[in-house]
Amino acid sequence: MGYVTEDQLALQCLYRWEKSRRDQVFLTQPVAGGSVREWTWGQAADEVRRVAAYLKAQEWEPGTRVAILSRNCAWWMLADLAIWMAGYVTVPVYPSLKAQSVRNILEHSGAKACFLGATDLLETSMAGIPPGEAAVRFPTAAVQDGLRWDAVVAATPPLSGTPVREMDELATIIYTSGTTGVPKGVMHSFSNLAYNAGALVKLIGLTEKERFISYLPLAHIVERAGLECTAVLLGCRVFFAEGVETFIADLKRARPTIFLSVPRLLLKIQQGVFAKIPRERLETLLRIPILNRPVKARILRQLGLSTVQHAASGAAYLPPEILLWYRKLGLNLSEGYGMTETLITHLPAPGSLRPGYVGAALPGVETKLGEHDELLIRSPMNMMGYYRAPEATLAMFTEDGYIRTGDVARIEADGQLKIIGRVKEQFKTSKGKYVSPAPIENQFMAHPMVEACCLMGLGMPHPFAVVLLSEESRQRGADPVERAAVEAALMDLLNEINRELDPHERVSFVAAVYGPWTIGNDAMTPTLKIKRGVLEKRYHAHIDEWSRQHRPVVWEARN
Repeated sequence: MGYVTEDQLALQCLYRWEKSRRDQVFLTQPVAGGSVREWTWGQAADEVRRVAAYLKAQEWEPGTRVAILSRNCAWWMLADLAIWMAGYVTVPVYPSLKAQSVRNILEHSGAKACFLGATDLLETSMAGIPPGEAAVRFPTAAVQDGLRWDAVVAATPPLSGTPVREMDELATIIYTSGTTGVPKGVMHSFSNLAYNAGALVKLIGLTEKERFISYLPLAHIVERAGLECTAVLLGCRVFFAEGVETFIADLKRARPTIFLSVPRLLLKIQQGVFAKIPRERLETLLRIPILNRPVKARILRQLGLSTVQHAASGAAYLPPEILLWYRKLGLNLSEGYGMTETLITHLPAPGSLRPGYVGAALPGVETKLGEHDELLIRSPMNMMGYYRAPEATLAMFTEDGYIRTGDVARIEADGQLKIIGRVKEQFKTSKGKYVSPAPIENQFMAHPMVEACCLMGLGMPHPFAVVLLSEESRQRGADPVERAAVEAALMDLLNEINRELDPHERVSFVAAVYGPWTIGNDAMTPTLKIKRGVLEKRYHAHIDEWSRQHRPVVWEARN
C-alpha cells in the first residue's frame, strides 16, 4: 500500500457517502425501552454539519482542542467528525476515569469545550470538568442540565460546503491509558488515522458490507483507528452496545462481521460458556463427529458471534490456549499489536496465523530490535509527538526515526512478531538475577481459573504470583470444603509452570486474592491491563505474612 490519498481522509469520505449513500443506514444506537435510533449517511452528515457550525461560531482559533467524555455511542462519532469539520482537534477521554484524571487531561490539553455522555463513574467523572468550560450533553448523559446536543442540532443551520483538513494537520490527541506514570498526550494526524484504516482494509479484504459493533472505548486506538476510521473509510454500518447487561442482545442485533475485543473480555466470555457447559463436558461433545458442528454453531449463535468473519484481540497479551479455544469453536480469531504512539502495526494476514505471535508488520511498517531486544517501529503511522512534551518526544524516538516501544520482542525470519514482555518491568531478585514477569504471568492466565496475574518479587530470593481467580474459583475458595480442591489445582498449575522456568525464575508461591481488580479502583487501565505499580503497593503489606506461611498456595485474608 502506498501513502494516503486525500479521498481516504475522514471528512472526504463523509462527503462522498453523504451523496452516494444518503439513504443507507450508517449508525444504530440503542435507546431506552429496548428500541433503537438509526442515522442514514445523509442524516448523520446533516447533524455533523449543524454541530460543526455551532462549534465554528464560537470563533476559536483553528486547531482548538475539544474533548469527548462519554461511553461509546452514535453521538461520539458524530461529535468527532463535527470537531474535525469545524477545524478543531479531538481529545477523547476515557469514560472510566475519575475526576482528577479527567481534570488533568482537559487542563493539559487546553480543551475549550467538552461533549458529555454516559460515563462509568457518573458524578466523579463530571466533577472533573473545569468550571466555566463549555459543554454539550449527548442524550445519553446522566444529567441533562445545560446545552443539549439535540438543541444545538435544532437551532443551528448546517455548515455548507466541503471544508477539509490537510493530511499532516493534527487530528487528535490521545492520552495513554497509563499502566505506569502520568498519561501523555499522543498526537496523530489525519493521514496517520487514514493510513491505518486503509492498511487494515487491504490486509483483511474488508468491504462496504461489513457490520461493526462498537463497545471498546473509542478513546483507545484499537476502536478509534480499527473501527471508527475503518467504518468511515468503507462507508459501512456501525452498531453500538448499550451496556454489560444487554451486550449479548446488542451483539445479536448487530450480527457483526467484524469483532474487536481484549483478552480479559474473551476470558470472561469463555468462563460464561463453561458456567453453562462444564469444560470437560464441552470437550467431550466437540470430540463426537455428529455433534461437533451443531454444538459449535449453537454456542456462537448464543454469544451473538455466529456472523463474525474476522475477530481480533489487542491491547494486551492473549494466551494461545484461549485463542485456539475460540478458533476450535469456529471463530476466526487472531491477535494483533499496536500502541497509542504507533497505531495498529501488526495483524496476521488471512492464512498466516501463528498462536503466540501477532502477525507480520502491516505494509509500510519497518521493525527492528534495539538494545535488550526492544522492539523499534518506524512507519507512516508514527505519532507526531507528545503534546507539550518535547523532551519526552525526543526520548521516544531513535536518531533514525524509530519509536522505542518498550516491548521486548522476537522477530522471526518471515517477519512474524512475538512480544516477550516489557523492558522496564524486569526486576532483580536478591540473588542478583533479572526476571521478566509478563511471560510467567501469561502462563498463569492461560488457565481458565485465573482471571488476572501480577508477578512480584523485587529483592526476594524468588518471585511469587498474586492471582485474581475467576469468579467461580473465588466462590469455591471462600468455602472451607471446596478450598482444598482449588488449592490443589493451583499447586498443579504452579508445578507445571515451574518445570519450564529457569531456576532463578521459579515461582515460590501463589497468593490467591479476592480483589476486585477493576478500572474503578485503579488496579486496571481502561483497556483492562493490570497496573503493576498500584498492585505492588496494594499487596506490599501482605508479603511478609504470606512468606512466613511457607506454603505453595496462600490466601488473602478477608476483611
